[in-house]
Amino acid sequence: MQRKVFQLLVDNTAGVLSRISGLFSRRGYNIESITAGVTADPRFTRITIVASGDDEILDQIEKQVSKLVDVRDIKVLEPGKSVYRELVLIKVRAAAKERQAIISVTDIFRAKIIDVAPESLVVELTGDQSKIEAFIGLLEGYEILELARTGITGLGRGMENVTYLGD
Repeated sequence: MQRKVFQLLVDNTAGVLSRISGLFSRRGYNIESITAGVTADPRFTRITIVASGDDEILDQIEKQVSKLVDVRDIKVLEPGKSVYRELVLIKVRAAAKERQAIISVTDIFRAKIIDVAPESLVVELTGDQSKIEAFIGLLEGYEILELARTGITGLGRGMENVTYLGD
């Protein structure tokens, strides 16, 4: 099993995300993560999909998605030629005596404490998946009450892969 990160530029229309995810479910393809958001041009949405499978399945995904009416462009974001990031919010049980240790780990990872309550802290961390996994691993001695991950989003490096969509 391999993983590929697909970046789509699609028309910003109602139901576009449903049509794309429907293609995956109809064909039995696995989506590891999917993120979507409007681009600098509000007519278009950028969708990043991380999918897994063998080479044949991943090639089929690319071909099938590119045939959808709403899809204006599809690219594979290659490691080394792209930048990937993910956001995670983690709520950790933190009594007063545990807070300083959690704050120290947070500082090392350049994460932010975005909420403090009498019995918990909420930490925000942005980075690649290995950084996030390492941070979560260091929190193993503490009770993670809730965790929310956005999934990967990414862009190609440099100017060579920029897609310009005209009027």
